[in-house]
Amino acid sequence: MNQISRRTLITGSVWLLAFFLFAVDAVAQDTYQMPPQGLARLVDAPTTPGVSLSPDQTHMLLLHQPSLPSIAEVAEPELRLAGIRINPRNNGPSRSGSYNGLTLKAIDGGAERPVASLPDGVRIRNVQWAPDGQHLAFTVDEAERIDLYVVDVAGTRARRLLDAPVNDAFYGTPFAWVDARTLVVRTVPAGRGAAPQEPLAPAGPVIQENLGEEAPARTYQDLLKNPHDAALFTHYMTAQAVRVSLDGTATPLGGPALITSLDPSPNGAYLLVETVHTPYSYLVPASRFPQRIEVRDLDGNLVKQIADLPLAEGVPTAFGSVPTGVRSINWRADAPATLYWVEALDGGDARTETDFRDQVYLLPAPFEAAPAPLVKLPLRYGGITWGDDDLALVYESWWSTRKRRVYTVDPSRPGREPGVLFDLSYEDRYNDPGSPLTERTAQGTSVLLTADDGKTIFLTGAGASPEGNRPFLRAMNLATGETEERFRSEAPYYEYPVSLLDAGAMRLMTRRESNDEPPNYYLRDLKRGTLTAVTDFEHPYPELAAIHKEAIQYTREDGVSLSATLYLPAGYDAERDGPLPAFVWAYPREFKSADAAGQRTDSPHQFKYVSYWGAVPYVTRGYAVIDNASMPIIGEGEAEPNDSFRSQLVLNAKAAIDEGVRRGIIDPDRVAIGGHSYGAFMTANLLAHSNLFRAGIARSGAYNRTLTPFGFQAEERLYWEAPEVYYTMSPFMHADKINEPILLIHGEADNNSGTFPIQSERFYNALKGLGQTARLVMLPHESHGYRARESIMHMLWEMDRWLETYVKNAPPRDPDMEVEEPTGEE
Repeated sequence: MNQISRRTLITGSVWLLAFFLFAVDAVAQDTYQMPPQGLARLVDAPTTPGVSLSPDQTHMLLLHQPSLPSIAEVAEPELRLAGIRINPRNNGPSRSGSYNGLTLKAIDGGAERPVASLPDGVRIRNVQWAPDGQHLAFTVDEAERIDLYVVDVAGTRARRLLDAPVNDAFYGTPFAWVDARTLVVRTVPAGRGAAPQEPLAPAGPVIQENLGEEAPARTYQDLLKNPHDAALFTHYMTAQAVRVSLDGTATPLGGPALITSLDPSPNGAYLLVETVHTPYSYLVPASRFPQRIEVRDLDGNLVKQIADLPLAEGVPTAFGSVPTGVRSINWRADAPATLYWVEALDGGDARTETDFRDQVYLLPAPFEAAPAPLVKLPLRYGGITWGDDDLALVYESWWSTRKRRVYTVDPSRPGREPGVLFDLSYEDRYNDPGSPLTERTAQGTSVLLTADDGKTIFLTGAGASPEGNRPFLRAMNLATGETEERFRSEAPYYEYPVSLLDAGAMRLMTRRESNDEPPNYYLRDLKRGTLTAVTDFEHPYPELAAIHKEAIQYTREDGVSLSATLYLPAGYDAERDGPLPAFVWAYPREFKSADAAGQRTDSPHQFKYVSYWGAVPYVTRGYAVIDNASMPIIGEGEAEPNDSFRSQLVLNAKAAIDEGVRRGIIDPDRVAIGGHSYGAFMTANLLAHSNLFRAGIARSGAYNRTLTPFGFQAEERLYWEAPEVYYTMSPFMHADKINEPILLIHGEADNNSGTFPIQSERFYNALKGLGQTARLVMLPHESHGYRARESIMHMLWEMDRWLETYVKNAPPRDPDMEVEEPTGEE
């Protein structure tokens, strides 16, 4: 027997043993599995509370987060209707996170005061401060209903405010503060009755028809499928608006309707009410259903109908396209009762050539005059930050050029030419001027924080730079455009401004962390130079403090600068211990500029989080982990990024591995690639079009782009406009080239657009039919992100065994085996 044949026989025997072990396990395994203790410890590590400041910035609310829910909780009944998932038992969202406790703490000191009188096993959501900060309101999920609770901040005792159950099935928070003592709430209509029962035999077929009108739509999940779905949607989404005071007095407002939003005017005199109505659609989610927009008084009486918008099935798929008619309607934050909204001037079609895209309108109470045009925008509207009668900041952007502008507008002079405050590329992080700080008004709205009689605004931002992110606070003179830096994060800390408590005294609340210190909140006096701790959150896993974390930079072959975060096991020494098996985790992103693609997006001084979610946990198992490895896909000028997607992926991945080899820490013969969602798509492509990796782990991905023919991710061309791009980018079409083991994990109830579970199922079937080494794990009841403790533990177990078998303990590659090297051509 010759040398090559002997090597092939030995290698084949090792792989055969691995196959046998996995095959036996697959047959025997019928329960959730637990990963090694070090990985399981990460799942059960204590969670750091969330933080919310009171409107007057005197108190901090700590929102305590429970450990992961059980699979029994995640498996509670669920209806999937028009893009919305609800729990029919309590008429609320089926997969929403919650808090299990609330604690109040004075910012300037004093003991923490837990909120008392909460139900056992409480599940708190939708926490909202009253405008004056004297009360809190929130919802509590029970098994059969959702209740509205309030807390007096001085007394810290919670009480149920309303007898009627809350209807929290639709979008947004189901209640709003009208003033400091009054709320409006969406409730389940009294006497609603039982939900419609599905007929044993249908009355007829489900029919859709199109009479020549274009109606492209992305691949939305959970759409209505038949008349019974439509009946269920009406039943569960119909709500009764109720006005309720803090003494519990409740007054119904009008009749039941499919209410999506109840938004009080700042002066508390009116309600902006948005509802949907028939005809529904089997093609688009509820957000595109016909919509009626009305102003009503606090007794529920109609004051003015602003718009009745039709079903929006025909919105073009080009990025930047929008529905026609009124959109983004809201109350002006600095006025008692003035509506503003935007309407498209280009028919909503981003492909239309025109000088102006959008027009912003104003309509003050009593809403009898014609809407006044405020400003006309050359690009697509992106929002407004209101200041006062003389100042507002208006935002616009455009996808294809990555252009972003910020204008100064004088609301007292509608139609006046706006001033350009910023004009830049939103890809250019290094030159991002930051975002303006706001302050709360007595009515609970947010307006620009200014100083010097409105001449100065304050900007905060990530402070991206070649040495990493260094968050800042700057004061900007609006007349001259000059800025003064008041604060910038300094090594060895990463410190982010949270709120400017006193513009005159320059007291700043920040969130501060370092490599070894978890994030905590501080009061920084910029005049005195003092720093005072407000919180003292503990290290969630002190036993892992010795893990090495490093922000690294390297360059791919064509000169594009790349970056990643490198994790190495505690106590590892490259000279003593030699190269390690490695795990690369990434997510591709598209750019129009190579310079922007090469900019850093991290900080070397952020806390060493070892989350259970990505690749980082496996540093505890002896791997070098290259996390968040840059995977830019660049298309400068007229070129589209995806025209060279595959070759750029390979360049990015090779550069990451080469950097690890150069440092002497990575064994290039034992490297795995992994990613979630678009990162899973990347993983399959890299296995198909390179031989850089020994195995891959792809979670909740899409692999056949012909199943998303109206665009995907950052690709706005339709399949029929660029069939070669869809084919070339689809790893399903190249499954025969994947000669490395791939682990596919997917939630059975994936709700993300484009990543239907069938994507993983059909990809696995293709790999199996071709005789490739693959494993498919479908997690019951899980969506695009996995939530149940059992699911997460099992995911870690699967990933760990895959890496141990096919990477860490993989046999050497056969040096005489012929390998087709990637050409870089698409």
